[in-house]
Amino acid sequence: MIEKRFIGVSECAEYLGVKTATLYAWTYEKRIPYVKMGRLVKFDLKELEGWIKDRKVKPYVYKSR
Repeated sequence: MIEKRFIGVSECAEYLGVKTATLYAWTYEKRIPYVKMGRLVKFDLKELEGWIKDRKVKPYVYKSR
């Protein structure tokens, strides 16, 4: 069975938990990696995982004196 690698805008928006308008804005501003296939905008799941990992915020560890 072939693993799905590229997803469309609506599927990506659902995957990230954002609105499609937000996703279109991010692509327009080139804030998220995407691929143009003709007129279609597609998202590479492997690149998305790296993009998400790069934005992970590590918690602050409070050290007592």
